[in-house]
Amino acid sequence: MAEPHEMYQCQTANCGYIYNPDKGDRKGKIQKGTQFKDLPDDGKCPICGAGKKMFKSLG
Repeated sequence: MAEPHEMYQCQTANCGYIYNPDKGDRKGKIQKGTQFKDLPDDGKCPICGAGKKMFKSLG
């Protein structure tokens, strides 16, 4: 299971999407076990489309 500092939440007005490395992102074709730091720089939130810079650590 991922540590809290490895989980990120999209910080946009109406989204709240949480990227969990233990689950990955099926829609974005990100495999389980992929840490946030290893996501592509041009990655987007699958819900609202926010860029990687708009994610904030939950830890």
